[in-house]
Amino acid sequence: MAERTMLFWGSGSPPCWRLMIALKEKQVLNIPQKLLSFDKQEHKSPEVLALNPRGELPTFVHNGNIVNESMAACLYLENQFKSQGNQLIPDGPAEQSLVYQRMFEVVTLHQKMADFLFYNWRVPEPERHDTALARNKSMLSSEFKLWEGYLCKMGPQSYIAGRNFTMADIMLFPHLAFCVRFGLSQKRYPNLLNYYNRVKERPSIQATWPPHWKESPPMDSLKDV
Repeated sequence: MAERTMLFWGSGSPPCWRLMIALKEKQVLNIPQKLLSFDKQEHKSPEVLALNPRGELPTFVHNGNIVNESMAACLYLENQFKSQGNQLIPDGPAEQSLVYQRMFEVVTLHQKMADFLFYNWRVPEPERHDTALARNKSMLSSEFKLWEGYLCKMGPQSYIAGRNFTMADIMLFPHLAFCVRFGLSQKRYPNLLNYYNRVKERPSIQATWPPHWKESPPMDSLKDV
């Protein structure tokens, strides 16, 4: 009997989205999937917890191999399907080092984004301070400026780590799209928004666009960051 393969995911989650983009880029198209609701706490179901004790999404099992952390899962796909689809990790040391650097810098972007956007949700009301929120906003603004500078240095038609679309773009784009949905300013960050508008047309991204984003309006929480 074949080993189990399944992807559990949630709409709008950047970690889920990056894994789904990687599957499309590597042309791994026969993966059974289940879309779960965060609002209904479906990611805490016994079925998910049996594979992922953290109860988080994505939860991914491929031929019986469980790889739930999205970055690890994307690297797993690149290694398991090296000769299939698009190459996402370049061979050259200089190109490869930059791809890995940008990939893991996205972790910092994610943390600073979450610290600001979800401050009131994460911090109990008696423990909230306007100065802390202002500090988080300032740190996120500095982070956006850093990525804006990276793209400026790379040139107008470049991806985040060079001429080609790579795993670094798969890591970055879902987070950037999340920020754009929350009102990231084209005026303040023209390189980031130009990159976003160009990369969003890629077939692997269009095919995996969060379904509920098509039905619900964007927000403006980041318009002044």
